[in-house]
Amino acid sequence: MAVTLRLRRTGATNDVCYRVVASDRRSPRDGKFLEVLGWYDPKRSGVNFELKMDRVQHWIKHGAIVSDTVNSLIEKAELSVGSS
Repeated sequence: MAVTLRLRRTGATNDVCYRVVASDRRSPRDGKFLEVLGWYDPKRSGVNFELKMDRVQHWIKHGAIVSDTVNSLIEKAELSVGSS
């Protein structure tokens, strides 16, 4: 099974937020998923996401494909950990 780390849309029509999930590549965007890895709220200022980096690294280690947006969130999370 090909696993991908991507965003799953939640929230209302004009109040969108996302969950970062590990899912089967063939499943639809808001369909079944394997595990919730965090969240992302584009409307929030300041810290607008949270990731379980240990689980993200687990899935990447096991061959998961990472979407562009999730990859940018991972890079931001690694930068914030490095600066602390």
